[in-house]
Amino acid sequence: MFNFFSGSSDFTDIIERGAQTSITEKQFFEREIAKWKRSPSRRAMITGERYYLGDHDILNRRRTIIGKDGLLQEVNNLPNSKIVDNQYAKMVDQKVNYLLGKPLTFNTDNAVYAKALRKIFGKRFQRTLKNLGEDALNGGIAWLYPYYDDAGELSFKKFAPYEILPFWKDAEHTVLDCALRLYEVQAYEGLEEKIIEKVEIYRNDGIGRYILVNGTLVHDMENPSGTYMTTVDKNGIETGLNWAKIPLIAFKYNNKETPLIKRVKSLQDGINAILSDFQNNMQEDARNTILVIKNYDGTNLAEFRHNLATYGAVKVKTADGADGGVETLSVSVNAENYKAILDLFKKAVVENARGFDAKDDRLNGSPNEMNIRSMYSDIDLDANGMETEFQTAFEELLWFADVYLANSGTGNFEDEEIEIIFNRNVLINESETIDNCAKSAGIISEETIIAQHPWTTDVKKELERLNKEKEPADEYKGAFGAVNNSDGGDGNET
Repeated sequence: MFNFFSGSSDFTDIIERGAQTSITEKQFFEREIAKWKRSPSRRAMITGERYYLGDHDILNRRRTIIGKDGLLQEVNNLPNSKIVDNQYAKMVDQKVNYLLGKPLTFNTDNAVYAKALRKIFGKRFQRTLKNLGEDALNGGIAWLYPYYDDAGELSFKKFAPYEILPFWKDAEHTVLDCALRLYEVQAYEGLEEKIIEKVEIYRNDGIGRYILVNGTLVHDMENPSGTYMTTVDKNGIETGLNWAKIPLIAFKYNNKETPLIKRVKSLQDGINAILSDFQNNMQEDARNTILVIKNYDGTNLAEFRHNLATYGAVKVKTADGADGGVETLSVSVNAENYKAILDLFKKAVVENARGFDAKDDRLNGSPNEMNIRSMYSDIDLDANGMETEFQTAFEELLWFADVYLANSGTGNFEDEEIEIIFNRNVLINESETIDNCAKSAGIISEETIIAQHPWTTDVKKELERLNKEKEPADEYKGAFGAVNNSDGGDGNET
């Protein structure tokens, strides 16, 4: 028997039914995979990734008209523009760079520990962290896998949100019981290229590796199940080792694990539709002028709508049938209407995504710090929630870093106090900030002032530079005082 608790009543019911029917562990995972592949939550993750890459629903739009029977039918002789104005991707990049655009700061009193962490979480990890931020926004949750590389160094790999099916021990989704990864690989059978679905199950006792064939899990013979890592002694004997925790760390966008796309998809689709419709109307030159053909033939309503949409002509009869001829009915496209709706949609995207508008009127002229803070209020609140989730994830990540440092002989830092600071990429009024720093001299410490100065990148190094600059002046004063007092004077001679 294989029991899990995910914190949901549906999942608990499955386990209870499994206890009655003696469902096997393998059957349990097969059923969960089948449900998860078609679940709304996974579809939302895929949609978020798809929209970020520019693959929007508008690209599949068909142009339709009302047919002769009053039903919609597709037409191919009308313009069908498919314009994507990817405001969603702009919001994702804006949020990622706001919170994760600058290197992290590791604040600890242990200089050896700080140096070791800066080496582990260097520029390569910073790039991985930004990618995790993108995944968290697109999928609601991102996953990081720590492992030892071939050189014995601690490395990190991210998994796509829609590849991971977690099983949680608690309803708050804080402790993993196990996790399943479903991903695709390309392979050849003879000369035929095929897509193979592979499954990895991460548990405390190692990784189970399978191939999903028609919904059934089959053991992967080429890459069999095993431990997370192996060691080889001097005699060439391999020993399998496992982490004391499941090496999968969840970086959440929010506590509900809700992707950003669910807030703004309808608005993004509206922007694409407005732009595409406007271009369609501009390209329909024949539809700007509708021909009214008098006394040529009568028509019913279905034919009227069909002919109007397809041919841009209307056939009518007068009462006496005397007058014939052709007249025109002009239809003008008001661009201002489209512009007004488009502006409303774009502002709504910024508000619902909780971002900021770089073209905000509050930035005109020389904006003060209060105007800038007001413009950043929404994205700042959203970043606070995201940072809270990422701080929790870093607590778990540091456990793996501490184990690695202890095993590599660097030191035991398990009980060391450390603060991880996310340095946000905020627009500021530098002149105003520098002026406030200057006015604070003598009121607060020099170190605090330097930390708040916009040009400071490393507070400790900046303090060291200041102390070095002061040393020559102090030496000169000391020597000058000694010369003045060498003749027994009162030290006031020049």
